[in-house]
Amino acid sequence: MNPDILLFIIQLSVGAIVAFLAILLMSKTRDAAWMSMVGGFLCSYAAIVFELLVKLGVLSPTSITVLGIPLSTLLSTTVPSLFFIIAFIIMLARRQ
Repeated sequence: MNPDILLFIIQLSVGAIVAFLAILLMSKTRDAAWMSMVGGFLCSYAAIVFELLVKLGVLSPTSITVLGIPLSTLLSTTVPSLFFIIAFIIMLARRQ
């Protein structure tokens, strides 16, 4: 078996468990920081699925580029981290 395919299967399996648990957590809490964390996990799983679809040739990255990087790839990479940054900022602001 191709190691890249095996890695995607592992990422999708673990990511599906994380996304499922994040959705369960989202139904239990309405805290803004935790909602941002859940959004980060869900976007991270969506980024894995997007990357797999691009590698399989089902989707193609957008023709719009930013500094030579396709916009869709750039967004799928940075949006999950932005959700985590927002969550941490909310948590830090609440502590002070």
